[in-house]
Amino acid sequence: MAVIHRTTLTPTKLELLTTWLPKQPWYRATGQQPEPARTGGFRLDDPAGEVGIEFMVVTDTSGAEPVTYQVPFSYRGTPLAGADEALIGTMEHGVLGQRWVYDGAHDPVVVAQLFALVAGEAEPQMQSTSHTPDPSVTARLDAPGITAELAAFATTDAPDGTAILVTTAPDGRQLALHLNRVLQPGRNANGQALGRVTAPAPLPDGTPAPTEFVVVHAHP
Repeated sequence: MAVIHRTTLTPTKLELLTTWLPKQPWYRATGQQPEPARTGGFRLDDPAGEVGIEFMVVTDTSGAEPVTYQVPFSYRGTPLAGADEALIGTMEHGVLGQRWVYDGAHDPVVVAQLFALVAGEAEPQMQSTSHTPDPSVTARLDAPGITAELAAFATTDAPDGTAILVTTAPDGRQLALHLNRVLQPGRNANGQALGRVTAPAPLPDGTPAPTEFVVVHAHP
């Protein structure tokens, strides 16, 4: 399980997001510089212990109404080949040294562990506490016979969120994972889906409410 270091980050994750968020197609522009604050999230473990994986909830209060986003991070000790467009930035970690921070929706390790979570083969972890499962995060997949092993994936960002098309191994089945980048705390869709990942996100008064982070559909 991942160890959470109590140390300094330069720049901080939120400072990186201040410049990165406005460049994303799903960002709700306010005409002001974003003012992101961390308001929730959880972690997943990389079985190899090399990549840090965090699904952060951030609320931007720069506009007339707060907007809450989901940002999956990957933290790496070396650059990820072919992923320059997914780079959020670099930071200096007080214990681990330089870290390359990526949008995890484009990182194969993050996508593999997210799908393992959906398939019931990975356990969500507390965001800020080492070696501690997070029971507030739930996942399900109503597709018998699917294992967590992936053969390939393709990620597309759009104004309505991020779509990850995964191909499972060894049978080659395809599923579409839709990441809700703009979260709707407490207002989950009622449409049919093969699976979901649900975790807390804050209502306007700050109260956490179960919220859809990921919705899984069969690929046409």
